[in-house]
Amino acid sequence: MRIFRILTLSALIALPVISIFAQGGKAEPKRMVFVPERRSANASGSLRTSQEMDFVFSANKGRKVTVRNPNHSTFDFRIYDPQSGFDTEFDSSPVLEFEIEADGDYLLIVRRKVGRGPRTAKFSITLTIN
Repeated sequence: MRIFRILTLSALIALPVISIFAQGGKAEPKRMVFVPERRSANASGSLRTSQEMDFVFSANKGRKVTVRNPNHSTFDFRIYDPQSGFDTEFDSSPVLEFEIEADGDYLLIVRRKVGRGPRTAKFSITLTIN
């Protein structure tokens, strides 16, 4: 009887831990909402060192995209489209411009760089599509 209680208690403790690992630990990307008059949107949040946050946006082929990263010493970003293979790799530029290669959804990944400074920092990256 005692062994049965120990096994039951162990299973109850392990179940929540297993479900956390089964989820993969990464949230769904946040959809960026563009202001029609300005054709821009902000990606903002707070990250700890080496953490990433994902955003998704739609764009049409031939459009020019400008990414402004005012806090480029603390954060870098990557634009990625798995379907077309488009990938900027992680970029630390204050401003990056490129042309959309194919219609569809693109992933903006923001990453907190490793370095000195506060453990958690806020970012705000502006994406403009013309």
